[in-house]
Amino acid sequence: MRDIFDQIHELEGIPGFSKHEQFVQGIINAIDNKVLGKGDILPSVNNMIKEFGFARETIARGYRELVDRGIVESKSRFGFFIANEDTGQTLKVALLLYAFDFFQEIFYKTFRQKLGNGVHLDVFFHHNNIEIFETLVTNTKGKYGMYVVAPIPNPRTAGILRNIPTNKFLMIDRYEKIDGDFSYVTQEFEASSYNAFAELAEVIRKYDEMVFYYRPSTDTPIEILRAFKKFIKDFKIKGTIKTEYIPGSIVRNKVYFTINNTELWAILKDCKTQNITPGTDIGVLSHNDDVVKEIIFDGITNYSTDFQKMADLAASFVLTGKKIQEVIPTVLIRRKSL
Repeated sequence: MRDIFDQIHELEGIPGFSKHEQFVQGIINAIDNKVLGKGDILPSVNNMIKEFGFARETIARGYRELVDRGIVESKSRFGFFIANEDTGQTLKVALLLYAFDFFQEIFYKTFRQKLGNGVHLDVFFHHNNIEIFETLVTNTKGKYGMYVVAPIPNPRTAGILRNIPTNKFLMIDRYEKIDGDFSYVTQEFEASSYNAFAELAEVIRKYDEMVFYYRPSTDTPIEILRAFKKFIKDFKIKGTIKTEYIPGSIVRNKVYFTINNTELWAILKDCKTQNITPGTDIGVLSHNDDVVKEIIFDGITNYSTDFQKMADLAASFVLTGKKIQEVIPTVLIRRKSL
């Protein structure tokens, strides 16, 4: 421990160096000079105060900065430990996503680019599994300066996320209520889905039936299911809910709606093999836009939020720490499939 103190004492008297800067740079120098290594415990706040006479807030703020940069890890009741020997990084960010679907890839690429090279980004996938989600949050606790999380709609989610300080936390994609005043950049599912269906109502009426493929116990938002049920009731449209699309089961004069791209490709494959034309023989509606949907079969009608804008705002929060609470609008993109 004496060697750690010496590294900090060596910076005393440097012109323009505050006590905070002396403390932080002293720890960094101790790592760079191999006095400290990954996993080593650091002196407590009280021991640092006793050695240097710094104010408690100066020491606490110094440790917070080192934690935010991913260099130091805080463990409850155990103290501070060296988490990373890469002292050149300025900020370490944990990004928790459902999976690497196309629209989440769009988010990631934009987010990564906007953060710049000075930020270290680690990506984790919870696959809508609450056990994996809890393990990821628990294992990353205290190791990152910022946490950007796509949450799971589950009664346990709020309790799990309570472990992340609100000033270091940003909720993205879908909104889940948790305690406290926290930042979020999300999309909305229920009203936006209903509004999209309503805008398409006159076209949908031209077909015999609207079929929605809803997969329970997946990341498919239940809000969309509620919107669909309300729509077919309010507009007196015949509607059916099925759990999955069975290849080869396509029937003419129906509207097929799915938010799952794998099912969408299966439907379109059947259209090709059976000489069925989307927009004429059947209607096809999708969720979340991408380049393929813009060009395949002369375009697939869908409604989508702007994931690039979501990523822009998320990156701004990470870089500035400025509180944000914004819901990205969802827009209907009409193409020839419906």
